[in-house]
Amino acid sequence: MEKLISYPISVIYYLCFGLCLVIFHPVQWICFNLFGYQAHKKSVDYLNFFLTKCTNLLGTTYTFKNREVIPENVPIIFVANHQSLYDIVGMIWYLRKFHAKFVSKKELGKGIPSVSYNLRHGGSVLIDRKDPKQAIPTIKGLSEYIEKHKRSAVIFPEGTRSKDGKPKEFAQSGLKILCKYAPSAYVVPISINNSWKMVKFGAFPMGLGNRLEFIIHEPIAVKELPFEELMKKSEKAVVQSLK
Repeated sequence: MEKLISYPISVIYYLCFGLCLVIFHPVQWICFNLFGYQAHKKSVDYLNFFLTKCTNLLGTTYTFKNREVIPENVPIIFVANHQSLYDIVGMIWYLRKFHAKFVSKKELGKGIPSVSYNLRHGGSVLIDRKDPKQAIPTIKGLSEYIEKHKRSAVIFPEGTRSKDGKPKEFAQSGLKILCKYAPSAYVVPISINNSWKMVKFGAFPMGLGNRLEFIIHEPIAVKELPFEELMKKSEKAVVQSLK
């Protein structure tokens, strides 16, 4: 029944979603080229604000728990499980004060209005999953960027999205590079629940009435623990709060 009801609602949703991407693409270009980073960043923030409002048409709600524990004016490495693109939409808007940058696959760097432009110009990095050697200096550059500007990086150590909410094994390499070259950073684990339900039927129709939950865990100073211990502690924090 949910799937049947969702068809007409999903059509309206995708029209609104696509319209936001198309409208904000030239807005981003103008902000970036005429006014610089801060203006561009604001345009991306409000793009994602409107994208979250589009998902409200589907009955989607967002809850972020414990945002107050995130340290300010220091580099942050957000480590989270990954269930759908709505993880990213939610994090960009609700964690906007931390200037989140993403480690994304290179295929997303072209062809998608607004999204591709932001990935190329907003401080995020694009990696080729088939070329691990290329990823190392790219992620190193992101590490140095957040260390210098006291901004944040988001990494999904599972690599690919979980289609049923069950976590995949966390890979160490990307997080290890981020920690090595951003030594003053804090790792902040985040558990994301119910995002996968948005796309449980595939790309169309959309899931309805989902409550997306982002649980933010106690920050871990990179310099306080050996990497192996930090990795285990981060993964445990993320996984133990998944539902």
